[in-house]
Amino acid sequence: MSVLNALLQRNSAPRLQEPGPSPEHCQQMFQAALRAPDHGRLRPWRYLVIGGDDRAKLGEIYAQAELARDPNAPTEKLERLRGQPLRAPMVIVAIVNPTEKDGVPLQEQVISAGCGVHGLMLAAESFGYAGVWRTGPMATNDTVNQALGLASHESIVGFIYLGTRMGEAKKLPDLNTEDFVSHWQG
Repeated sequence: MSVLNALLQRNSAPRLQEPGPSPEHCQQMFQAALRAPDHGRLRPWRYLVIGGDDRAKLGEIYAQAELARDPNAPTEKLERLRGQPLRAPMVIVAIVNPTEKDGVPLQEQVISAGCGVHGLMLAAESFGYAGVWRTGPMATNDTVNQALGLASHESIVGFIYLGTRMGEAKKLPDLNTEDFVSHWQG
């Protein structure tokens, strides 16, 4: 698959099943992520890989975070939260770990971390896997951040669900670049 074809065909897959990425494929996926544009070579990111039974532990963290926020949370909501990490064989938590450096603003470091996620996801697709990038309220929840060992200056960029696509890929809409691009004429 050519790089351009991979970019043009990239498509989120919310329904995933086994198998998930192998350790060898993960190694290469993370190597791809480390090639993200990175002003100052700060490498302002890190990743947590969650698989197997640890996904259920993450789901329990989600439920406890919701109970801390709302002690009267409905049982159905708690069960849904417990099941979220089980929707894929592997969940990768992408974390921005910014560094103070003159000339490299926080926004640029967050974008760089996002570029790393994009590279990781494209590499996963090159091996035949699929995935979806999710955030939601658990990505900004202090209980979740503490349970996952984030430092006070770190934040979650996303939960990257990876596995094998179930069913056919959804049809991508045709987009006209002219709707998004203009030329400045000074």
